[in-house]
Amino acid sequence: MSTAARTSWLRELVRKPFFWGLIAIVALLALNVVKDPNYLAVTVNPANGNLVGNVVDILRASAPILMIAVGMSLVIATGGIDLSVGSVMAVSGAVAMVFMKDAGQSGSLGVALGAIGLALLVSAVLGAVNGVLVAYVGLQPFISTLIMMLAGRGIAKVITEGQNTSATNDPFRWIANGFLVGLPVVFLFAIAIVLVVGFVVRRSALGLMIEAIGINPKASRMAGIRPSGLLLTVYILSAVLAGIAGIMSVGTVMTVDVSRTGYQMELDAILAVVIGGTSLSGGKFSIGGAVVGALLIATLDKTVVFLGISSSATPAFKAIVIVVLCLLQSDRVRSWFVQRRRPPQAPVEPTPAQQQKQEVAA
Repeated sequence: MSTAARTSWLRELVRKPFFWGLIAIVALLALNVVKDPNYLAVTVNPANGNLVGNVVDILRASAPILMIAVGMSLVIATGGIDLSVGSVMAVSGAVAMVFMKDAGQSGSLGVALGAIGLALLVSAVLGAVNGVLVAYVGLQPFISTLIMMLAGRGIAKVITEGQNTSATNDPFRWIANGFLVGLPVVFLFAIAIVLVVGFVVRRSALGLMIEAIGINPKASRMAGIRPSGLLLTVYILSAVLAGIAGIMSVGTVMTVDVSRTGYQMELDAILAVVIGGTSLSGGKFSIGGAVVGALLIATLDKTVVFLGISSSATPAFKAIVIVVLCLLQSDRVRSWFVQRRRPPQAPVEPTPAQQQKQEVAA
């Protein structure tokens, strides 16, 4: 690769929003390494051959965020938003825990699969309600999903009778805490789902139709696209992915806390999507960018805990990091730095003909 081609490639890379997300991840990891030089060390547990380390913990923690970020990116690409993903996580976890508690049989794979299937079915129903309100009733996505955000917690409390509910099921617990080829199963599942979703939306016309709806719904309808059906599908998919995230979250401790499970996860999903370069105005999305954003949020959460920042100051710390990152992504800010770095140009001497014209004008 020639120098000019390499320079052009680097310039294009710097313009990508997810590039600054990667830089932020590296910076946070470097900050942790300064405090503990062994922070990035990954070792093998001799008892079971699994990988152990802070990086492995970050990968595990990023799995639920990956799920809701991918779903949120598709919803935002249509020009909408889904504020109910955190509540759907709570409902999904509540359904799974109550089902397994009532069924018993702690070692039954069938019970675990039944709990997962029922939780995802209920999540899909909640997503369908959002989709119907947005696509067919015509409510604003913010209002529709805000309603479900408030109602979802109430539904979860009804399911659990207002109590934290625990269950015992080894196959279900393995999903969140098990390892495969040395890596967390939950992360491998999340990556597999992301790859499937990314393949479907980018290797078919589905992604282009979603972006077309976000750019101009009326024009997309005139082009033969049916926005209502696609909107319904996107909101159902977002809810199902949130349901999967809820299963991952409650599977870690095998307990659902209705007031805490999925709490403020919709904000993390939106931040991950924005960091990844998806436009909040719709018409553009990036699955890879959402993955980078999710990894950044997980790294940021772990860094806050590792540095011992108090819980009261945690939101402010996260806000500072996100604001700085968004500023680095801004075209206006980058152009300002480019102008500051550009050397001043020497004044151009006028030609004799130009001097003569100036004298005549004077």
